[in-house]
Amino acid sequence: MAGHTVPIDFRVDPAKIANPVERKTLLQDFLPLVEPFTGPLTEISSHELPGGCHMVLYSSDDMTLSVKLYSNGLVTAAVEYYTNAVNTHKIVNDDGRKLERELKKELGCTLAKVLPAIKRAPIINPYFTTSDDRLIEYDVVEKLFEEQTDYQKVEIYHTKSYGNMLVLDDLQNLAESDLPYTEGLMDKGKEKYTGKEVLILGGGDGALLWELLKDKPKFVTMIDIDDTVMKQCRRHLRSVCGDCLDKYDGDNYKVIVGDAIAHMREYLKEGRKFDYVFGDLTDIPISTEPKGELWDFMRTIINLGTKVTRPGTGKYMTHAIGIQCTEALKMFEKQLDQLDVPVTYTTTSHYVPSFKEKWCFYQVAVQKA
Repeated sequence: MAGHTVPIDFRVDPAKIANPVERKTLLQDFLPLVEPFTGPLTEISSHELPGGCHMVLYSSDDMTLSVKLYSNGLVTAAVEYYTNAVNTHKIVNDDGRKLERELKKELGCTLAKVLPAIKRAPIINPYFTTSDDRLIEYDVVEKLFEEQTDYQKVEIYHTKSYGNMLVLDDLQNLAESDLPYTEGLMDKGKEKYTGKEVLILGGGDGALLWELLKDKPKFVTMIDIDDTVMKQCRRHLRSVCGDCLDKYDGDNYKVIVGDAIAHMREYLKEGRKFDYVFGDLTDIPISTEPKGELWDFMRTIINLGTKVTRPGTGKYMTHAIGIQCTEALKMFEKQLDQLDVPVTYTTTSHYVPSFKEKWCFYQVAVQKA
């Protein structure tokens, strides 16, 4: 059950909107193109808005059509209706393409676009965003799990295209399709983990731990604060975490449920160092300046993470954000240049299927002071 909104947008000569007679003719010519989908439409209200814009509302038996005409020639319209069949559209893609052609032919439009129906407040949310806030609609079948823990909102969805998908605080975290993410974080094929001591900060989905163990490291310590994530991933994302979350103490690994920052401070007191430290926690924030709670948290993690990395040979490995977020990446690199320990870094990028974008990964080599 959900509302559907079908956007219908086009551009005409501004004179057709400025002139009352031409504006009325434009609307009279527009309605017959839409009525095959809506049924006969009756005008409910009409208003002149500031800036020379006009708003007209129409209604049929079970649909509405709102039309806003801007003084610059832009016309934005929306067909809206309620349906119990959330994934059944009353205006399908082929209809939309045909309507675009008719708008150009009948109204002399310079541009016309009809988008698929936007689902309004369905019981199961299918919408998430890319790292730069572009909307993605997923082919969600069902929600397998949801809980607000002490730390975050944890959800797991089943999708047709990407398998089960972990979502944390309304952001895609990892899906069963996303081995490229884990291999990108590891810089798979270039870095050698055999016989190494590794620390994972976060990584509650278990994917990174599972892939690292295949390379026979000396020992891997993983610290994640939210046990709910790990319990549900070993149940619903078993294809990515294998059986490494079935027990938290293995022959060459240990999973700690706790605060990574507190544990790293203890490691510093002990003088403990790791060959590889993975930052698999928060993404780089999108902001105009590197300020705020998320940036402060990220700086703390990286500063501590690089300090517990073995200088001269060790690396701090982390994901960043989508490669299109160039300003955020520049701000992140400025933070790397200001760390308490000297570092150099390289970057790689990999397409992550469920994110529907290329992500940037950093390999930060910790230098001797």
